[in-house]
Amino acid sequence: MANRFQVSRTLLTAIALSLSAVDAGALELKPYKDDLFAYPATLSSGDNGAYTVIDYREMRDINQRDEVPEKRVHGEYTDTGVRKLQQDLMLKTDAGDVRHVAVGKTEGAVIIVLYLHGQGGSRKQGVDDFTFGGNFNRLKNLMAANGGLYLSPDFPDFGDKGAAQVAALIDHYAEKSPGAKIFVACGSMGGSLCWKLAARNETGRRIDGLLLLGSLWDESFLASPAFRRHVPVFFGQGSKDPVFPVEKQEAFFRSIIAKSKAYPYPTRFVRFETGTHGTPIRMTDWRGTLNWMLSKAP
Repeated sequence: MANRFQVSRTLLTAIALSLSAVDAGALELKPYKDDLFAYPATLSSGDNGAYTVIDYREMRDINQRDEVPEKRVHGEYTDTGVRKLQQDLMLKTDAGDVRHVAVGKTEGAVIIVLYLHGQGGSRKQGVDDFTFGGNFNRLKNLMAANGGLYLSPDFPDFGDKGAAQVAALIDHYAEKSPGAKIFVACGSMGGSLCWKLAARNETGRRIDGLLLLGSLWDESFLASPAFRRHVPVFFGQGSKDPVFPVEKQEAFFRSIIAKSKAYPYPTRFVRFETGTHGTPIRMTDWRGTLNWMLSKAP
C-alpha cells in the first residue's frame, strides 16, 4: 500500500512538473502600442481565414502617421528608451565576420527574431526607430519587454555566402539561448536568404517560422527541411508591388496549402490593398503575427 502511494505521489509530481513546463513554454508577447499598430479594416478574407485583404491607404497610413513622410513617424509610435538594450556587434564565424545589431537578451532569450534586409539595405535599416512608421521600433520594444532578442545583420550577398553567414549567426545565438523559438523575417530580396536557410539541413531544422515581407517565392521550399517540419510562414504583400507581383506570391501561398492537405499547413497571407513594395514592412502587425507563429511553431 505504501509503495503504491509512493508511486502515485511520484506520478502526480511528474504530471505537475510536465504541466508547469508546458505553461512556461506557452509564450505570448505582451501588448505594446497595439491600438496604434492595429490593421486597418479588413476588406475580405478567404482560405478559412488564412488569407486577408487589408484596407491600406497611403494618405492615412503614411502621410497622417508620419511627421515627415517615409522618414520620421510621429512620436507616439516610438519609445527610444529601448536603445539602452541595443548593441552594434561583430561575430567571427567560419563563414566570415558578421556585423549585426542586437537588441535585448543575447543569452537566455525565449524568442529570437532576425530581420534580413533587401537590396541596398544594411543592418541599420532593421533598427531605425523612425522609418517604416515606427514598426521596427515596435519590434525592438516587443523583444526587449518579453525576454527576447532581435537581430539585424549585414551580409555580403543574397546567395550561398550570405546564407552561410546568417546561418552561423543563428547557430551562435541559438546555442546561447537553447530554449528560444527562432523566427526569420525577410524584406524584399532578403527573401532569397529565407528560402536558402529553410533548405539548409541544420538551419531548416532549427528555425521555427518565416516572414516574407514584400518578397519573392521559391518552389524549392516545398522540399525543404523547414517545410517538412511545418514551420509557419507569413506573407505580407502590397497589391501594387512593382518588384514582386502579388499574384505570383498569392499563387505560391496557395501551393503551400495545396501541398499539405492531410495536415493543414500553418500559413497566412495579408494583402495590403493599393500598397506597394515597402508597405508590408511598415504595416505588418509584429505582435499578432509572432503570437500566431508561436502558437503554431513545431
